[in-house]
Amino acid sequence: LWNMAATETQLMLSVGLIEKDVNGDTLWVWCYPSVSPELRDVLLRKCCLTQDGRDLHTFVFGQFCRTWYYVTTVEVQEPTALSKVTHFSIVVTAKDFNPEKYAAFSRILCRMYIKHGSPVKMMEGYIAVLTKGICQSDENGSFLIKDYDVRKAYLAGSVKDVVSQFGMETIILYTALMLKKRIVVHHPRIEALLEFTRVLPALTWHRKDWSILHPYVHLSDAELDDLKKCPGYVAGFVDPEVSNRSDLFDVYVNLPDSVITVSQSAKEAMAMGKLHKDIGHFIVQSAEDADRTDSQVIKDISLKTKEILANLVALADEGENSKITFEGLKQRHFPPATENFLFHLAAAEQLLRI
Repeated sequence: LWNMAATETQLMLSVGLIEKDVNGDTLWVWCYPSVSPELRDVLLRKCCLTQDGRDLHTFVFGQFCRTWYYVTTVEVQEPTALSKVTHFSIVVTAKDFNPEKYAAFSRILCRMYIKHGSPVKMMEGYIAVLTKGICQSDENGSFLIKDYDVRKAYLAGSVKDVVSQFGMETIILYTALMLKKRIVVHHPRIEALLEFTRVLPALTWHRKDWSILHPYVHLSDAELDDLKKCPGYVAGFVDPEVSNRSDLFDVYVNLPDSVITVSQSAKEAMAMGKLHKDIGHFIVQSAEDADRTDSQVIKDISLKTKEILANLVALADEGENSKITFEGLKQRHFPPATENFLFHLAAAEQLLRI
């Protein structure tokens, strides 16, 4: 058990502190053990305290250079041990995607900082979680790392909400994810963006791959260069300017208006046929069933996916080296859109012989 706790806890990388003082200046004031200058720039940009007088965002998260970051921001209510500080943010970086886990842990760190006014207590709390998987604080409740299973994090969003917003068009998102395409989502409200984007990787549950998720990206060179290293992704932007950046997406989701657009260059790979229509109907039917939970809907979609992949593997097994060739696929006389989808899916699943 202890070993499990050890591996679980080694996922955290750092804890940092950003403060806004009475003069309105926002500064990176402390971190442990360390954060690279490049990552620090990104974290300062994500922190709402550096964004001139806009709303306070209590919790945001995202990914940069394969590091997840979680930023919790509070307003300091007088009187506390903190003088001259009006707001502060706690920034935790980690190797894993688990917003609920790090939000809970950060809330405890925030209370410690407000009470003691020194980062030393936070550092002790951080080290306790790192070594023991638990952080106990007098009256502040305790935090147990084992309460936060990664599977829970993967299932935390609502796939039913996605389907109720997009209906049959959900099949476009499903197809793009299956084919490892680049999906860009825009919404001016960061909370709406985080809530929506985190669900999408669940549509391809067989991969359980949340590394494709970049829920909060700014149009800065460092962040876009990092994004472009990923062959397929789900990327969220609050800046409407991203709609003009067709170099960044195959599928563009305008979330406030519920409009999904497939870019010209991806139209061929994303061509829809009867197979897509059937899957689309299946997804909608499952999601609209009031008796089915979100995780049941994800399971339904996953079983449907497994069926498609099993057929693909069966086709591959007939070929040389268990790979599919375009010629072999042609001989099947599938409808054109089905053949096209299976061809691109075989490529995405590394079942294609080039």
